[in-house]
Formats: sequence, structure tokens, C-alpha cells
Amino acid sequence: MDRHATAAWQGTLKEGKGTIDTQSGALKGVPYSFKGRFEDESGKSGTNPEELLGAAHAACFAMQLSHFLAENGTPATKLDAKAVVTLVPGTGITGSAITLVGTVPGIDAAKFKELADKAKAECPVSRALGAINVSLDAKLG
Repeated sequence: MDRHATAAWQGTLKEGKGTIDTQSGALKGVPYSFKGRFEDESGKSGTNPEELLGAAHAACFAMQLSHFLAENGTPATKLDAKAVVTLVPGTGITGSAITLVGTVPGIDAAKFKELADKAKAECPVSRALGAINVSLDAKLG
């Protein structure tokens, strides 16, 4: 199965601007820029590759964990996952830190942590991010 997204860029690195589109149409003409990637800590001036990678990682991890929880006979009521992707200018992307709060009836904390760690290791996006540090802070809510 293949999925795609496109990016168009005009101008120089610092003064240029671009747009991103995804196959699904979820993103269409979404702006991105140097400012949005490297200067605007608020994140309000457009998306950036790290934000999109974080969204992909959080979504993939939550889906993988939901599968393991269902296999365990303890399906989740809700999984709130967040991935913070760290970019160090001049070095690159150095990590993705997942935080998770799960509502999972009938599971104890030790089994929840075991399955969350397994999902972190086995979700396809975590595997693709093998060159960086992927961390997990998971708790029941």
C-alpha cells in the first residue's frame, strides 16, 4: 500500500514559502515556511515536517496499541497520544517523545506499560524512526 503527499516550494530557504497537499485531502494547500519551521515557537504560522512527523507517529502508535489492547481482551475506551519531535538545527531530528494517557478498563498498570512499550517498538512509524531516540511515557488515566 502506497500513500503520498506533495510539497511545492518557491523562493529561497529563508524567504521562500511552500504548500503541502495530502492524498486524502486532509491537507490541501497548507502553508509551510522557514519561519514556521525554525523561528515561530507558537507553531501558528504554518505546518512543518516535524509537526507532521509527530502527528504520524502519535497516530500510528495509538493504532498499534489499540490492536495489542484488544488482543489482550482489554480494549481501550480512549488513547490520547502526543509525539513531540525534536529538531536541532545543524544536527537534524534527534528524537520523538510520545506521551500517552489511556483509559483501559480491566487492565493493570504493569500490563498496560508492557503493551505500550511493545506498541512503541513495533508501530511502523517507530520502526522507520530507528535512527533517532524514541521515548515513551505511558500512564492510565
